[in-house]
Amino acid sequence: MEGAFDLNTRIFLSLNSKLPYGDKSPRMEFFEAAFKGDLRRLREMASGKDAKAKARLADVCVGGQGPLQAAARMGRLDVVDCMVKELGFDINVGSSETGVTALHAAALDGKLDTVRYLLDNGADPNKKDEPGEVPLHCAAKYGHDEVTRLLLSRGASVDVVYFHGTLLHIAAVYGNFSRRFDVFSQRFDPNKVSEALGTPLVATLHATSDGLAESIALKCVKLLVECGAMPIEIAASHGRRMDVEILFPGTSPIQTVSKWTVDGILAYAKSKQSKSKVEKYGRTTKLKLKLDGEKAVERKDYLSASKLYGEAIELDSTDAILYSNRSFCLLQIGKAPRALTDANTCIRMRPEWLKGY
Repeated sequence: MEGAFDLNTRIFLSLNSKLPYGDKSPRMEFFEAAFKGDLRRLREMASGKDAKAKARLADVCVGGQGPLQAAARMGRLDVVDCMVKELGFDINVGSSETGVTALHAAALDGKLDTVRYLLDNGADPNKKDEPGEVPLHCAAKYGHDEVTRLLLSRGASVDVVYFHGTLLHIAAVYGNFSRRFDVFSQRFDPNKVSEALGTPLVATLHATSDGLAESIALKCVKLLVECGAMPIEIAASHGRRMDVEILFPGTSPIQTVSKWTVDGILAYAKSKQSKSKVEKYGRTTKLKLKLDGEKAVERKDYLSASKLYGEAIELDSTDAILYSNRSFCLLQIGKAPRALTDANTCIRMRPEWLKGY
């Protein structure tokens, strides 16, 4: 069955060849040869060229993929083998637009044989693309269990953080954690907090508002709790009252919480958090950090400003303005994915506030 990438690329190439303003360059011809599996044309076009000339020939993207990545995504092992072993292309090179490697591409569509070939020939399982995603994240998004297992067995780290969170956050958000519990067992922190998503358990609960079926989300929650997730305490520490209310009926009382009610749990978490912040920041206030951040912005020191706003967020994670300000600073220093995460967080907090958008 033809995948979405295959179909979209085939349509694009067809239109590109017919339109008068289409790209008729050698680079596009090389991409098309790789896409169609025309090994003779690939060899002919690369013949006599040094490494730099070959890199220029492959410097084209369709759907975020270069010729090597496109071949890997479609599982064309003959093309991948030709480009890597015969033509000498770097197996870990990323596409010019997104930095996606051949291993990312193959993992994204679950091409197990191609993933195995790439790993056998030196592909780095922890190489990040431009947004910071690794091949393991690609496999986790769409529940490619066998690819996930293979990547883990070849040294892929479960702790690499993408701007949405760890591998576990991604699996939980997409509802794939329940099907792959044994893969992750004892290899992750079930309570690791992502600034944008909270813990994996909280991320699963919130994913239901984005279309994840409640039955799948509940299975994820059950498995996360079984492996050590502390839903009530974590949710309360982030001020997520709705999550606390959902989880309260199925949670056994915690001895350190004197008043075992939803309000009591939230109050306990707030008190505990305040004590921790005082120990860390002393007399430093959110307002001071915010003003210092504004001064740093005035002198165009956006890196320092982003750090100051981050410290202010630690003191008050409910202030949408801080996320908006840090988003601006992150964008100025080239951290677009993180800037987008902060912008989305700001919008969730204050959907009526235009600055967030």
